[in-house]
Amino acid sequence: MLNKAAPSADHQGGRNPHDVLQSVFGYSAFRGEQEQIVRHVMEGGSALVLMPTGSGKSLCYQIPALCRDGVGIVVSPLIALMDDQVTALRQLGVRAAAIHSGLDSAVIRATKRRLRDGDLDLLYVAPERVLMEDFLNTLEEVEIALFAIDEAHCISQWGHDFRPEYRQLSALRERFPHVSCLAVTATADGPTRREIAERLKLPTVFTAGFDRPNIAYVVTPKENPRDQLVRFLKSRAAGESGIVYCLSRKRVEETAALLVREGFRALPYHAGLDSDVRAANQSRFLKEDGVIMVATVAFGMGINKPDVRFVAHMDLPKSIEAYYQETGRAGRDGLPATAWMVYGLADVVTLRQMIEASDAPDRQKRVERGKLDMFLSFCEAARCRRQTLLNHFGDSCEPCGNCDTCQVAPKTFDATVAAQKALSCVLRTGERFGAVYVIDVLLGRDDERMRRLGHHTLSTFGIGQEHSERAWRSILRQLVVHDLLQVDMDRHGGMRLTDEGRAFLKERRALQLRLDDRPAAKAKALSRVPKPAPELHSDADVELLRQLKAERTAIAREQGVPPYVIFHDRTLIEMANRRPTTLQEFGTITGVGQVKVERYGQRFLDLMGAA
Repeated sequence: MLNKAAPSADHQGGRNPHDVLQSVFGYSAFRGEQEQIVRHVMEGGSALVLMPTGSGKSLCYQIPALCRDGVGIVVSPLIALMDDQVTALRQLGVRAAAIHSGLDSAVIRATKRRLRDGDLDLLYVAPERVLMEDFLNTLEEVEIALFAIDEAHCISQWGHDFRPEYRQLSALRERFPHVSCLAVTATADGPTRREIAERLKLPTVFTAGFDRPNIAYVVTPKENPRDQLVRFLKSRAAGESGIVYCLSRKRVEETAALLVREGFRALPYHAGLDSDVRAANQSRFLKEDGVIMVATVAFGMGINKPDVRFVAHMDLPKSIEAYYQETGRAGRDGLPATAWMVYGLADVVTLRQMIEASDAPDRQKRVERGKLDMFLSFCEAARCRRQTLLNHFGDSCEPCGNCDTCQVAPKTFDATVAAQKALSCVLRTGERFGAVYVIDVLLGRDDERMRRLGHHTLSTFGIGQEHSERAWRSILRQLVVHDLLQVDMDRHGGMRLTDEGRAFLKERRALQLRLDDRPAAKAKALSRVPKPAPELHSDADVELLRQLKAERTAIAREQGVPPYVIFHDRTLIEMANRRPTTLQEFGTITGVGQVKVERYGQRFLDLMGAA
């Protein structure tokens, strides 16, 4: 029986990590903590790795798997993620394969034969498959270089994307205790990290930070969300790829149809669509330029398209972790991208209803309510968005200058009297009405319903006319964030005072709130968000880049693969700038490994020589 001892650091199949980095992946140097992590695994160590999306987490297990004897077993949660990784690795000349439910039995049998014969460098497997007894028995018969568990936050019940089958992966550590194990994720707060490390018995944690400095964050209250989205998209460069997230399937369909009418190439994606339609839409998004995917959160994990220039949220995500992961799908190539979101009090009501209606135990519901409240605090924050976001993960930064609150500093005002008026109005109307009606009372809107209920005679009727309806919406939303008001889901979204709210009225505390008076300023901030202009020096370079992209697309269509697995945009930009004239020079371009020199070098050199 094999795998009773980890390979020693000097028994690695004769391959050096730096050589593999250059010759296979086309990079001249490791970034950040990559080298330290690779060395740790090469020496037989195991670890939890937290690195931001786009920072090269995969290399931390792919390179040791290629250097050490045996096969690297990568546990991955989604078919799309596995297929994308395998396609990209095969382009590099790596012997990679996957086993999942989307493959027919003949392919799976052939892959298992390759596994037993030692003919694979990396094998991607779904968690439920790797835990099957027959598969575990097969693993006992082969030499394993390492285990890698991708999207490791799925292990933790504290995580935003908890998956029960992931918790059972501790069986791998028990059955193969001497095989190195690397659990990697871009998204895990403190409790999630602790649970992953404990469950998988990982003695070491590498945290490479969470900042994605190329992403600009823009968050704004909902007014007319469809018009707001269209204005945002029309402010972007033409032909950009992006993702628009909506909470419901119906809203996905409506938003996609709206964008098509507005002249955008938009496609819907949600679990209610026919599987063939979903697959076709996803394929178009991956393989074509300038496609906007309008989707529920069923779309995204496993999508490794590097040139997504924006992620837009039409509805509030359920937590900071979910928001961080979803926005992290933008700008994976390191070029500028934007995370844009609109939100309103109705989003809060909907998400809290979903939490309360779920079958989760009370302890889990409390966790989810707390995560939602923390995210609302992020939305209403008056300081740098990036600082607020990173602080949640125990990270820090200086004010970034690349978010809406940095570009247009929010004003605050003494909201003590306004809060007293709002809370008194909720109390005097019986704590059973929603925000719209409470605002009508505050503004003194006299109608048949108001008179029938007798609320036109209340002392709070018309006492709020110093603020606009829009301002009162902001005030009520912030009072919910500050836990002075609560939206009662059992009473159709009626607002009621919390214990804190009652204490606030009694003790007459002071309160500062954010002044929501910035529509024009926000529009200017949006216009100043950096556009992803490539670092090119002349019109001739821009034209050459266009030709290089066209050549890349032609090759991708010939092979039936996404263009980015041939070369990333950043690689083509470097080609256009440097214009190599020999295969040797071509091989020094970032992202060009030896196999790609052999496959594509002359074709691109001929194009650049003719330009």
